[in-house]
Amino acid sequence: MKTSILFLFVFFLSFVIQAQDSKLNIVVIGAHPDDCDVDVGGTACQFAQMGHNVLFVSLTNGDAGHYSKGGGALAKIRMKEAQEAGRRIGVKYKVLDNHDAELMPTLELRHEIIRIIRNWNADVVITHRPYDYHPDHRNTGIAVQDAAFLVTVPNVAPDVPALQVNPVFLYSQDGFQKPNPFQPDIAVDISAVYDKKVYGMAAHESQFFEWLAWLDGKLDEVPTGEQERLEWLGKMRLNIPTPAIRKSLEKWYGPERAEKATAAEAFEICEFGRHPSDDDIRRLFPMLGK
Repeated sequence: MKTSILFLFVFFLSFVIQAQDSKLNIVVIGAHPDDCDVDVGGTACQFAQMGHNVLFVSLTNGDAGHYSKGGGALAKIRMKEAQEAGRRIGVKYKVLDNHDAELMPTLELRHEIIRIIRNWNADVVITHRPYDYHPDHRNTGIAVQDAAFLVTVPNVAPDVPALQVNPVFLYSQDGFQKPNPFQPDIAVDISAVYDKKVYGMAAHESQFFEWLAWLDGKLDEVPTGEQERLEWLGKMRLNIPTPAIRKSLEKWYGPERAEKATAAEAFEICEFGRHPSDDDIRRLFPMLGK
């Protein structure tokens, strides 16, 4: 009897370990609280719904991005909003205490990024391209690029064990054309979770309904009711597929699904990480079509 119970326990334990090993670990690194949500929110929702582990990281505390608030008081607001956004879409949210608009790709920051990626045992890392209007976005891209190979080097940041397999590093979509336009190597149909993405973004109230609305000269257009705000934000931040992204959707989902997609997020493969095959991509993005 005892032998049977022990056998069942060992079998159950091995099943649990195998199930844990099958989970994907995704790290999204943005410059500010809300960057990850804007660029990867819909894809992250789908990863989370499938039981995979997603970590959003903001390299700054967002303490400069407002027209009337700032400093430590704003940083606390941004932190609280980020945690609520993570709760809404099912991801963990980590906000580093670096000043907004002052981020530099230092050795210290590189090592911190390496530790974060290693501790999460990342399979996929997504970040900004190093071409952007905002220096924090550019420097985030540079810092993550500089960490890409070094996450596998044991003597770099040796207090955290190096990864045995280099993650796939990806850039999130942007519209900048020089020196090179964004290339949608991977496109994810987020039509079914777009409303949930918007709900997560709406947690960043000080950004979307105050600061960014003010920058766009639309502060007086922001509704007061919660549902009206969600509808307003959803229309303001549409992820309508471009022709190039729709072509990428065709590759991954087929023509019929691509044509019906009303919202998508796309990613470009960074050459500094692992070079994935199409089969690798389908394994790492299980929401893609077969």
